[in-house]
Amino acid sequence: MFSLFWFRLEEAVKLYLLGFKVLVVQLFSKRFKLPAMPRQDGKVVIVTGGGKGIGYEVVRHMAKLGAHVIIGCRDERQGVEAIRKIQEEYNEAKVEFRKLDLASLQSIHQFVHNFKERDLPLNILVNNAGVMLVPEGCTENGFELHFGVNYLGHFLLTWLLLDTLKLSGKSGNFSRVVNVSSSAHRNGQIRPNDLNSRQCYSAHGAYCHSKLAQLLFSSRLHQELEQGGFPVSSCAVDPGMVDTSLYRHLWTPLRLAHRIVSLLLFKTPTEGAATVLFAALSPALEGECGGGYWANGGRDVTTPLTFDPLIQQQLWETSHRFLEPQ
Repeated sequence: MFSLFWFRLEEAVKLYLLGFKVLVVQLFSKRFKLPAMPRQDGKVVIVTGGGKGIGYEVVRHMAKLGAHVIIGCRDERQGVEAIRKIQEEYNEAKVEFRKLDLASLQSIHQFVHNFKERDLPLNILVNNAGVMLVPEGCTENGFELHFGVNYLGHFLLTWLLLDTLKLSGKSGNFSRVVNVSSSAHRNGQIRPNDLNSRQCYSAHGAYCHSKLAQLLFSSRLHQELEQGGFPVSSCAVDPGMVDTSLYRHLWTPLRLAHRIVSLLLFKTPTEGAATVLFAALSPALEGECGGGYWANGGRDVTTPLTFDPLIQQQLWETSHRFLEPQ
């Protein structure tokens, strides 16, 4: 019990120290402003977690550019309210809500089935939804919550939609998968025999591991698509430290301080969405220029683990095995 306490404390301190470092860098860096992006008329976009925060700003901007945007999230009231606000601002916005619970494999399958029944193209998939520092728990299918929602749910969603993405892309106008990640991946580890963090659990560690897994998947997927000659690219984006509800599970003393610090130092959701939108829309990232890891409007470096082919392969195979019908 005592060793578990120290383990959890160490994981928490490591994450908070990383957060402090990121915040300092963010404070002294010029914040990226999204340049004018081309119209997206006729394009179909899915944004997970598009009812609030960064996701809402991504949906809002995409709709303003003429895209048909589908908000995939668990909370119907939140999704409908997001649509109401966007349509009040842009009368002709094509935005809709479809229920999607990334903690349920059945919900993901149903979401994809319903989407494919409509025979729509899919030009952009933004894997934005996520949880952070939630109390220890499992998804409907028994996966640790951070791993199941942040990574595995998006892995399955992307995999099931990949054929539509491939058919919708073409030379000079690739389909794109954008994974909203985090600098927290730098503290992450991949333990192939304990991806659900059952041996020694820490919410702080589990969040970091899930974000590293997401980054490994994004990189491996881009390689697979490139090697296959498919007109689809996959990249990951770190939006920075953004003032959203994601931080509501911080330790109580830090949660109180966060209310003040976030107002003064954190990015707004609009600022946090800027690089996500750039990765999804910029002509500069077309074709062979796509992929990679992006932060504050530019390519950024990741940990060496991100490019480890053995770890990528182990995670890829294990994820497929987890998702096989039982």
